[in-house]
Amino acid sequence: MAKEEIILVAGATGRQGGAVARQLITDGWQVRAMTRNPKQAPAVMLKGQGAQIVQADMDDPESLVAACEGAYGVFSVQNFWEAGADREVREGKNLAEAADAAGVQHFVYSSVGGAERNSGLSHFESKWKIEQYIAELDLRATILRPVFFMDNFLGDAFRTQIQQGELAMGLAEGKVLQMVAVKDIGVFAGMAFMYPDDWVGYEIEIAGDQLSGRQMAAAISRATGKDVEYRYIPTEEIHKASPENAAMFDWFNSAGYEADIPQLREVHPDLLSFRAWLEQIGKDVLMAPVKAEVKHK
Repeated sequence: MAKEEIILVAGATGRQGGAVARQLITDGWQVRAMTRNPKQAPAVMLKGQGAQIVQADMDDPESLVAACEGAYGVFSVQNFWEAGADREVREGKNLAEAADAAGVQHFVYSSVGGAERNSGLSHFESKWKIEQYIAELDLRATILRPVFFMDNFLGDAFRTQIQQGELAMGLAEGKVLQMVAVKDIGVFAGMAFMYPDDWVGYEIEIAGDQLSGRQMAAAISRATGKDVEYRYIPTEEIHKASPENAAMFDWFNSAGYEADIPQLREVHPDLLSFRAWLEQIGKDVLMAPVKAEVKHK
């Protein structure tokens, strides 16, 4: 059934925002997809699916206020890896302030699993600061805390490894990593907007599976027909390329995520396991050719 209320989706051309926008369109909401570049392919695709495309920039508070005007709800997500910690916090606060000023009735923020547990990780602490600011504004809010994305394996680096028969990460032997399909973040956001009485004021860590590195490699092998072996990379080695990623895997190996997967499956029975995600989404992409990087002289 079509709904008259508008939901503004930030980051609509990205993985999380795109999944949320598609779910909300399926659920019958009027979706206002926010992007800096309305002409890029994901925005054009969303427009074709029925979304209204609005140009706005999370560094431009005035554009955010205009984007929020008349909206019933807002889905908020920022990208630490593109923006860095300070800018991510500023962008998150800007959108929360704009939603507050526009009188938005339901604000759904995608944070990260463990944000509230003093991890010391920059890309967790930045999201915790945004969570705290949302609470200060007294917005009617739902906080989603997704764990490691299954869809991360679709990035070129992991795909290249897998096509060469290896899955290499800093997850220590015997440790398990909780993971979630980005599609399911869209489902949980959709439920939050659909049933606000049950979800406003709620904070929830979301995962669909938890596996060791060897179990992940075995699942990928079964799904793709490609023999894939797991290799542990010491975090000291990862630190040379990315201190933040090294610290993240140290945290995975010591503390880790704490989503209650059985309880989540009661709320969302079709929550994707890693095996189901591979079958439905991942396996074909994993085996597709990785485009060679074009180097300009």
